[in-house]
Amino acid sequence: MRKIIVSALLLGTLGAAGASTLQKGTLRIAMEGTYPPFTFKNEQNELVGFDVDIAREVAARLNLKPEFVLTEWSGILAGLQARKYDAIVNQVGVTAERQKNIGFSTPYAYSSPQVILRKDDKSSYKTLADLKGKRVGVGLGSNFEKMLREAGGINVVTYPGASEYLRDLAAGRIDAAFNDRLLVGYLATKENLPVKGGPLIGEPQPVAIALQKGNNQLRAQINTALNKMRADGTFAKISRKWFGEDVSRPVPAGR
Repeated sequence: MRKIIVSALLLGTLGAAGASTLQKGTLRIAMEGTYPPFTFKNEQNELVGFDVDIAREVAARLNLKPEFVLTEWSGILAGLQARKYDAIVNQVGVTAERQKNIGFSTPYAYSSPQVILRKDDKSSYKTLADLKGKRVGVGLGSNFEKMLREAGGINVVTYPGASEYLRDLAAGRIDAAFNDRLLVGYLATKENLPVKGGPLIGEPQPVAIALQKGNNQLRAQINTALNKMRADGTFAKISRKWFGEDVSRPVPAGR
């Protein structure tokens, strides 16, 4: 009975595609599935990660069943606008440009940009200007790509996912990569990749659950779930499981 009541509350401002899944008690959630430690397949081919745990917990608190839709990052935001799913939980940075067409929950984490280098690289990059003339790998359509292009003079090489450009970096086909410090830290400790993180560059960016624009009822329900997760310690527990720290607070640039 409670599931029916919650689902009904969420239908008020949703279009037909969103309503059809929520009415069935399902929350369709898009994510890459190739972006450790946020969303990836483990050795048992199970979808796991920090964002996966956050998404499952939010859906549970809404009394909805999570249905994961694996989508390449380059098309994930367009798929949301086309109502192929109800939400994206995939380290989506909140920007003024995205807010024109996409709704966001309250931030649940902060992304701190970091240059990624091969372990034997002795270069000292302190700003994006130091990367001018270098071939730098980055995820297609990401905030990190936008930052590199706005800096100017950088040979930006785009990839569908992190694993592809990290392999090219390790093989010497690109000079550096640019992504989130949490991804770098995870790979440095969990994966057998000859890469390392350089200094943090740029201001920390809030990360939130992306929703269809105008879905205010669903946004309110998700925000309530996130706030309760912070208050009862669930968020901190999930965060420490994957990172050994609370990632709901920004880390200053230059660290």
